[in-house]
Amino acid sequence: MSRMALRQIRGEKGAAVKHLPSVARGVLRRWLALANATTGLFLFLPFLAPILLRQGRSDLANLIYSAYHVTCHEWPFRAYFLFGPQATYSVAELQARGVNAVFDFRGSPELGYKVAFCERNVAIYAAALLAGLLYARLGHRLPRLSFSGYLLLLAPMALDGFSQLGGWRESTWELRTLTGVLFGAGSVWLLYPRLDQLVSEVLAPRPVRRPVQSAAA
Repeated sequence: MSRMALRQIRGEKGAAVKHLPSVARGVLRRWLALANATTGLFLFLPFLAPILLRQGRSDLANLIYSAYHVTCHEWPFRAYFLFGPQATYSVAELQARGVNAVFDFRGSPELGYKVAFCERNVAIYAAALLAGLLYARLGHRLPRLSFSGYLLLLAPMALDGFSQLGGWRESTWELRTLTGVLFGAGSVWLLYPRLDQLVSEVLAPRPVRRPVQSAAA
């Protein structure tokens, strides 16, 4: 490689490093809009999966189901269904309709197609999105949520989830939705004001330090 090419590469790298702080500052200034947009996209894609299945695009739908399976069990008896006679089904109802592999069922033309994550996750991210949009409009007027207050909002979901995990009971879509809303909105209420303050401190202009002049003799 010639010396001229090396100089050009070094110059491009130097320009990128030079502009990195301004790019980072621009991202920080728009952190709330980016957070809301990311939450909205994350909430939208699981609803896109059943739409794609209905349109016969199982290849694209399965990509979404597989990706979201990393974050959620996707059990159909704890998920919403689109384009069917019911929005939710129990295990017994699915088995009565001839669904044998209950845990792997993604839907059918007769029953509809399931959303790519569970009812509680729908509630969590929908509440987080709405709370984020509300914070963008009224955030500075709202009091901060304390950590003890956050634990109180988290407790119903923990109790509902762990009691299911222990096999003591099966929750309902209403409880999953309510507890998910409390957790999602509470997480935004706890984190966003603190992130906002942190970003403001990072972006705040630093005071210019002037050299101390010694007094004249």
